Amino acid sequence: MDKGKVIHEVLENLRTLSCKDVPMIIALDGRCASGKTDLAEKLQKMINCTVFHMDDFFLRPKQRSKERLNTPGGNVDYERFREEILMPLKSGMQKISYQPYDCHEQQLLQPVVVEPTQTVLVEGSYSCHPELWDFYSLHIFLTVNPDEQLRRIARRNGKDNIRQFQEQWIPLEEQYFMAYQVIERCDICFET
Repeated sequence: MDKGKVIHEVLENLRTLSCKDVPMIIALDGRCASGKTDLAEKLQKMINCTVFHMDDFFLRPKQRSKERLNTPGGNVDYERFREEILMPLKSGMQKISYQPYDCHEQQLLQPVVVEPTQTVLVEGSYSCHPELWDFYSLHIFLTVNPDEQLRRIARRNGKDNIRQFQEQWIPLEEQYFMAYQVIERCDICFET
């Protein structure tokens, strides 16, 4: 990925949008291991934006019904994300309090209080879910070649975890991308 080109295009889009919405909320969706978190960190340093991670809003075990998990994008708690993050942002709240979900511990953590900046970046798969779509000023999608994706997953999560991604996480993402035409609807798409 030419990270400079990606960042340049994102910044150009932000300049054209900066007068339109306050706060300006940007979705950064894409395939696992496509570089979403890395890009979010770089943008956070460059433009001093607040970053929220969709990983903090995965379903808790008690929410994981068969029906919910069979719904495209249903493995993320988009209702809680909308209520705790997006609605307060749009209403102009000065501070936002939410409880991140820890996937390893399988529980909600202590509340986090955030004073959001004028620009907010929502990073992670499922951030462009239809229930969240209209809250955003800009929709960005990152994709990655399947071979490179598996190489990155092995490096990041260990070779022992590749099978779980191939059998569970990647198919769930692909189902969501196709069902809601996420790639086609995004304003900016990059292959990393």
